[in-house]
Amino acid sequence: MAENSRGLLLAGVGGQGVILASMIVADALVRAGHDVKQSEVHGMAQRGGSVFSHIRWGTNVDSPLVEKGSAEVLAAFEWAEAIRWVEYVRDGGAVVADVRTIVPPGACTDRRAWLTRYPAIEADLFSDRRLKTRLIDASATAAELGNARAANSVILGSVAAFLDIDDVHWEAAITQLVPKGTQEVNLAAFRAGREVPMARIPLPSSDPEGFSGPHQIDIRHEWCKGCDICSRVCPEYCLAVNTDGELTITNPDACTGCRLCEMLCPDFAITIRPPQQPATAPERAVVGGRAR
Repeated sequence: MAENSRGLLLAGVGGQGVILASMIVADALVRAGHDVKQSEVHGMAQRGGSVFSHIRWGTNVDSPLVEKGSAEVLAAFEWAEAIRWVEYVRDGGAVVADVRTIVPPGACTDRRAWLTRYPAIEADLFSDRRLKTRLIDASATAAELGNARAANSVILGSVAAFLDIDDVHWEAAITQLVPKGTQEVNLAAFRAGREVPMARIPLPSSDPEGFSGPHQIDIRHEWCKGCDICSRVCPEYCLAVNTDGELTITNPDACTGCRLCEMLCPDFAITIRPPQQPATAPERAVVGGRAR
């Protein structure tokens, strides 16, 4: 591969829009006048599986594959994927990571208490690599704009802050490639990603009973088409599709937060929220990769 080429890696979970985001990055780079090589996306394309994409650009690029320790930026759409791929970033490079956690059912050791082997979010985890770390809550930012599915555009906005590509190229690529009718919300999400504040990370509670009550099941009925996938996979029979084809919550108190319904919903119509945390739980702000 050409010595003057640079690399970027995008990683996430199936269903988060990693493939589309990778296409947008590559298109923006081409519009900016670069020779670009983009790999096929490796991993599982199904909801819940690991998905990643390599992109290299420069004046003359021979290979799309990003070598370990050479990427300028890692765009991680999910926290565990940031940990999985951070070794590909060069010293002094950047990590943009969504603090959203998608815990696979296999990582859950006790569904009733929701004890998992999933790695905790640590703001200082990459500090020994001298990486520019930007932790954001892309899903929350996109939801505030009216469409949680635009979270990948929020992430791209934060990634753009580390790449020397004019916004006109980014916005042209977004306009060209996002689904018809979503251009405005995705452009707004990209612009918000440029300025999105660092995420606030709740400190772990030493009290195992720090959370109270069942998990909350939120359904966006305008997005749901009643395909019945969620009710069939729910191990606690919390959901059902009625005779009118509408998804209903039949047993909300039984929800353990396994999130199978959320991960497998093809339309992003379901969100599982944790039990209410006591108002006294402390938080720390992540600023410039440091917790304060």
